[in-house]
Amino acid sequence: SIVLFDTFVNILSHNLGEPAYEADVAQLEYKLVAGEYGLVIRVKGFNHKLPLLFQLIIDYLSDFSFTPAVFEMITEQLKKTYYNILIKPETLAKDVRLLILEHGRWSMIDKYQTLMNGLSIESLSNFVRAFKSQLFVEGLVQGNFTS
Repeated sequence: SIVLFDTFVNILSHNLGEPAYEADVAQLEYKLVAGEYGLVIRVKGFNHKLPLLFQLIIDYLSDFSFTPAVFEMITEQLKKTYYNILIKPETLAKDVRLLILEHGRWSMIDKYQTLMNGLSIESLSNFVRAFKSQLFVEGLVQGNFTS
């Protein structure tokens, strides 16, 4: 599930690349993170246009779709990302330390092996459907924002 979640977040970020380009030009920033407790959406910038950017992200989340080519591209990128973490002693040591300290954490080695064994498009589709069926929102707004 963790590898499927990483894949989902990376595909969502990829899908947002072109539509959110104008927001980037307007000095608005967003970041999608597969967090420990769920999807973290961070938006930052001038407050009068942030709701539009946030709405764009939510629209792409609710209407999530992907092609097999994008699925293959993202899984290949994740393989490289996981592998690069594994070959650097300092990041591997950090992963092992967190594995010891955090209950229920999956190691980068487990994630990499799962990805190398192969993910299916159907498993990702089922994961996304289940994820969206249990979705709830917690929010924090800081700065010059009205209610």
